[in-house]
Order: sequence, then structure tokens, then C-alpha cells
Amino acid sequence: MNKHKIINDPVYGFISIKTTLIFDLIEHPYFQRLRYIKQVGMTHLVYPGSLHTRFHHALGAMHLMQLAIEHLQDKGHEISAEEAEAACIAILLHDIGHGPFSHSLEHSLVKGIAHEKISRLFMSNLNKEFNGKLDLALKIFNNQYHKKYLSQLISGQLDLDRLDYLNRDSFFSGVSEGTVSSDRIIKLLNVKDGNLVVEEKGIYSVEKFLIARRLMYWQVYLHKTVIAGEQLLVKILKRAGELAKQGTDLFASPALKHFLYQDINGDEFTADSQHLAFFAELDDHDIMGAIKVWQHHPDKILSTLCQLLVTRKLFKVEISNEVPDVERINLIKHNIINKLGISEHESSYFIFTDTINNRAYSAGSGSIDILRKNGNIEDITVVSDTSSLEALSIEVTKNFLCYLKI
Repeated sequence: MNKHKIINDPVYGFISIKTTLIFDLIEHPYFQRLRYIKQVGMTHLVYPGSLHTRFHHALGAMHLMQLAIEHLQDKGHEISAEEAEAACIAILLHDIGHGPFSHSLEHSLVKGIAHEKISRLFMSNLNKEFNGKLDLALKIFNNQYHKKYLSQLISGQLDLDRLDYLNRDSFFSGVSEGTVSSDRIIKLLNVKDGNLVVEEKGIYSVEKFLIARRLMYWQVYLHKTVIAGEQLLVKILKRAGELAKQGTDLFASPALKHFLYQDINGDEFTADSQHLAFFAELDDHDIMGAIKVWQHHPDKILSTLCQLLVTRKLFKVEISNEVPDVERINLIKHNIINKLGISEHESSYFIFTDTINNRAYSAGSGSIDILRKNGNIEDITVVSDTSSLEALSIEVTKNFLCYLKI
């Protein structure tokens, strides 16, 4: 069977699957599961076209890795066929540990373990299944390989993961501010002293990348309606978990039931392989299927929350630089308690505060290094003549008040 296939991608055109091993990994149930996990959680509630998946993104990131390796090889950097395949596998599988709705529910089902660690567990399982053929990919993914720039292409301030998701999320949401010159940036990547750098000609493309990332966070990922949808989803899972611990019978798929009726922390998840097996069965459909049933559940809190999400009657979200006024919060809470006939504890599902953070660039932490024509290396914030660029490295924290509209 010819396994060197091509896939038609709406962002890049044709993506090539260059090796048999990569084809077999894409065909594996672990990876196919990503078809049913949305790339950007609840963003489709604001931008209806934003229904693309982690499957799309992983293939796109792998495509950019292929391009980056070809350009680095053209510049005289020795990258063997084995290293190229391993780097492509590492970025192909970098998000395989995401759960339903991606970041939206990252800590709702399993506490204290990030998706990156779950990705490592999946990759380790695959490595056993494929008789050690992922050894090198795991080293690159874990930043344990001596060619550090291969790891930096996967995870860094200017990695191929970010280059793909900005363009892809921009394409599907229709928010043009997220479009970046990924082709130009990749063509201008180089290696100096074993680390990834961008040639001086790419300064303005990198500036555009950082500004685009900041704008995409405010306009898409941290849009107030997206926050409203995500918070509603989190509250639904929290209430379901609370009822499950009380012994209430809830409709759920076996995989979802496994996590609802157990309080599994990160250490427990890592220590017992059955948790990963159940996690591998979870996707967006498990959650939405349960929510559609739960909207008719006798528990008033759970059914109300689910009805709100299914009918898109979302929470009101007010984002501000200031901490929300306590007296106003108490007044809204009082109105909600009276309207719904619930207790003060139960009202916490319908009114609450939190913060959001946005930092486009972390200077000094896996920094974006510019290779000057004289051979010197300087951080992008030093080289740039854009005064606002340094401001992008400052974390902006905003407060939000989220509540049920009465």
C-alpha cells in the first residue's frame, strides 16, 4: 500500500506525508481522536467558522516543520533523514494530549497535569507499540537532543506551533489581524551556536508575528463571549463532578464517567495506565452529548447551566482594568438568588470573578534571537526600532466579572 499520501489543506494547499511511519501514526486511534477536538474551544460561539480541529493544526505544524528543515538544509545545516522524520513526528504529536475543547477544559477533568505531559504519555505508549521508532522524536520533544534548534522549532517564542495556529485560527475565524508571514519567517530561520535564530532581514516579519499574537488573544482567544462560553462549560463540569461525588446518577459515556466519578490528580493519572486509556476515548462529543441530556436533569443548577449553553444564552462578561465593585457583585448575586430560588453557595455557579492574562513575548525566556549581518546575536526587543515591541513583553492582567443576565 502506498502510504506517501497528500492531504489538501485549506491554509497551505497540499501537505505531504513523507514516510510510512508518519502515515501509520496519523492513522492511529490516538491521533484520529484529534479530529473530534476543536482547536479553539468555544470560539465558534463568536466566530461561526472557527470549527477547525487539533487534527488540522497538527498536520499544519508538521507541514511547516518539513519546510523549515528543507530551508535549514539548504543553508548547509546537516539534518539527517532520521532527524527530519523525528522532528516531524515530535511536532505532529505535540498536541495529542489535549482533552475535549482543548484549553477550555484543561484542568476540569484531570487536576494538576498539563496537556504537554499527557502528550508525553501518549508518545511513550506509541513508542512501545512501534518498537522504539519514536526514541529520537521523544528526545527532541523533551529537549534532550543535542541539536537544540530542533526542539526550539517545536516549543519556543517563535515556534512552528505558533506560526500555524495564528494563521489557521485567523483563517477559520475570519479575523485577519492574526495573519503572519510564516513562509518568509521560515525562509529566514537559521542556526547559530546550536540555537535557532532569525536573520536580520526578518525583523519586521517577527514584529508582525508578535503583534498578531497579541491581537489574536484579545480579539479571539480572550474575547468576552469566548470567555463566557468557556466559563459556562467549566461550571457545568464542576457541577456534574459535585453531583457525581454525592452519588447522583448522571448520563455519561464510560470515558467521561470515569473522570466524573473519580477525583484523579496528575500523579495518579501518570501512575495508572487505565486513566490514559479512558482519556484516549474522550473528545468533544462526550461532553456535548452529556450536556444535551443533562439539560433535562432534575438538578436545577446543572439543567439551567446546560440549557444556557445549548441555547447560547451565555453569561454576561465585563472585562476591566479595575477589580469589580463588591457592592455591585452582591447586588447582582442577590437578584440571581431570588430569581432562581437558589442558595448562596449555588449562586457561585452564576456569578464569579477571575482574571485573564496576555503577554505576546517573554523576553529572556527562550527569546527570539536576531542574527545580525556582522554575526552578532541580539534579542528582537533590542534590535527592533518599534517602541511598542518592548511593551509586548509586559504581561497585561485584566479582571472580569461573569454573571447570569436576569
